[in-house]
Amino acid sequence: MPIITGRNNAMRVIDKVRENRSAMPIFCTASHWNTEAILLAAKKFCDKYELESIPVSVAMTFNYRYMPQAQRVTKSGVAKLGFMSVMEHLKVLCNTPDSPYAKIEVLPHLDHADPETDVWALTAGSDYLASAMFDAQTRPPEVNRKLTKEYVGSYGKKLLVEGIMEELTVSDMHSKASAAIDDYPQRAVEYIRETGVDFLVADLGTEQQAAHSDAKYLKARAQELTAALGKPMLVLHGTSSLNAKEFSGLPGDGVIRVNMWTKIARESGQYAASNLFRRAPELYANNFEAAESKAYLMDSIDKASDMMLEVFEQLCLQKN
Repeated sequence: MPIITGRNNAMRVIDKVRENRSAMPIFCTASHWNTEAILLAAKKFCDKYELESIPVSVAMTFNYRYMPQAQRVTKSGVAKLGFMSVMEHLKVLCNTPDSPYAKIEVLPHLDHADPETDVWALTAGSDYLASAMFDAQTRPPEVNRKLTKEYVGSYGKKLLVEGIMEELTVSDMHSKASAAIDDYPQRAVEYIRETGVDFLVADLGTEQQAAHSDAKYLKARAQELTAALGKPMLVLHGTSSLNAKEFSGLPGDGVIRVNMWTKIARESGQYAASNLFRRAPELYANNFEAAESKAYLMDSIDKASDMMLEVFEQLCLQKN
């Protein structure tokens, strides 16, 4: 199936997700191996549940200060090269008729795009995208709303736009208390009405990029937000903070898009490293298959795709 880009095509997919009362995973990538792991997980899910296809968002940050994923794709560290490399790789994997991933519905997403440092990705790069997170969270509220509204006005007819009205917590890099504020739902309604965004990246108490976290998921806030907004349109970051029960309950709370990368990348790397250690005798005996980097990467892909399969099962099985 061709990669899905453009607002109208993407909205049809989102409408179906809402109809199924499920949520769409947004799996980030910073490498070609991680990109294929996402597609492999989707294929495993379709094969297991005898589905024709499943939608998934493959996402990437550009120059995001806490994790510039597009910079990590190539040794050059050039964000534009990394971004385009992943997008072209996706086209080959998904648009080739005899590819095992040809039936996966892939919606490319630009994550945490800053209006000053990520101008190319937000403008020229939008040709590759189904959606973008316009990230003005560090600006004063009135500036955030103004910039976000302007971007929606310029590009909202071309792609779906996520907005964020305040800073989120990033583990070990930025600390900001997530106090429950009584007027949060009303402020969210006003922010969406003023800016015209399609989705709200909400502060639900989670912590981004957390290895271990005592953050508390604000389930009641998510439900209050959804009731105030009138439909599921919340996006959640910091999913490593959630336990299994909280995670599987996200669609019922009105979270329609769930963003993740750190936990999957970290644990798949740890798994591949443990296998590498077990191969050490063969590696130092000059066994080519043990030493060549493909073995490590294939182990990473296998582990990451299995973790992502669990995410599909928690979020995408139709709710009764």
